[in-house]
Amino acid sequence: MVMRNIVHIDEEKCDGCGLCVTACAEGAIEIIDGKAKLVSEIYCDGLGACLGTCPQGAITVEPQEAAEFDEKATEAYLAKKATEEKKQPTACQMPVSGGGGGCPGAMARSFEKEAAPVGGSETGRESQLGQWPVQMKLVGPDAPYFKGADLLWAADCVPFAMADFHERFLAGKAIAVGCPKLDDRQLYIEKLAEIIKRGKPRSLTVVHMEVPCCFGMTHIAKEAISRSGKSLDFKDVTIDLRGNVIKTEVIGG
Repeated sequence: MVMRNIVHIDEEKCDGCGLCVTACAEGAIEIIDGKAKLVSEIYCDGLGACLGTCPQGAITVEPQEAAEFDEKATEAYLAKKATEEKKQPTACQMPVSGGGGGCPGAMARSFEKEAAPVGGSETGRESQLGQWPVQMKLVGPDAPYFKGADLLWAADCVPFAMADFHERFLAGKAIAVGCPKLDDRQLYIEKLAEIIKRGKPRSLTVVHMEVPCCFGMTHIAKEAISRSGKSLDFKDVTIDLRGNVIKTEVIGG
């Protein structure tokens, strides 16, 4: 044990948003039981790359007695973690009953605008969805509907809060949805970066809720643009819990 700077997390302030997890290149922080926790002292270099990402101010770097940072052990830990994640099959990597392999629900489809049903819909509204699938885990970066599209990256709670989500945000756009708190942020960053790199979207709009964890959508977009090597400004829209737009800003990519 030595006296050195190391990350300290105030669990009472932590809301489990997970932004610090993505920011920590050493993988020293994980969300466990809804709170950010230091996995091991030997994986924390004490440089504090995670500090500026916490919206609750729950992270500090403080001098304390701790095991020394072990670079080799950290590299081995990250390699093991990456291997384990690759081995985990998703539901759509499982064989489909009856043979064929792959998930039929993940097949890329584009929808043509159809005539309204006879007698009209019960709500008088038409769906503005132009593709399938929509979940970021399932969409393919090479899907034709992403090519030169106006891209919408939306938190999956937003359509439930907004009564006019289809008309106001979805119409004419290719969409990918996800939850920055419950899902794998790193996977989202990598996938969105590939979509931007390969699809070369005309525009990007990010729509998320006002709760702190949902601002992870904005962080994912920034990181993805940086990794894509493309220059892309995007519109960032914040929705309150009653479905109202409370803030819109353009962020340089």
